[in-house]
Amino acid sequence: QVQLVESGGGLVQAGGSLRLSCAASRSTVSNNAMGWYRQAPGKQRELVAVIRSDGSTIYAASVKGRFTISRDNAKGTVILQMNSLKPEDTAVYYCNAHVAWRGLDYWGQGTQVTVSS
Repeated sequence: QVQLVESGGGLVQAGGSLRLSCAASRSTVSNNAMGWYRQAPGKQRELVAVIRSDGSTIYAASVKGRFTISRDNAKGTVILQMNSLKPEDTAVYYCNAHVAWRGLDYWGQGTQVTVSS
């Protein structure tokens, strides 16, 4: 069973920064593609950033250059550093583990990020 626990959300002014953390097991983080997704009210869930097991990363165009995804295999954590936040970044942010050999995706409970203008 894969368990993901997000933390670090909150309220911040535009231009500010937040750091989201996803806690999982060391094997989950090191062996799978880990990602952050977000869902704003009335919108579909969308990819924010992914870090693969080989360390390569993918970013949504809207966050490239402002957000950085990283992982600490020893601690079993995945970090999303968000800088220069904009009101349109307001959403519930979800941690994801894509377990390819099972063909399954696992999700955390989500953490709210609110950016005020």
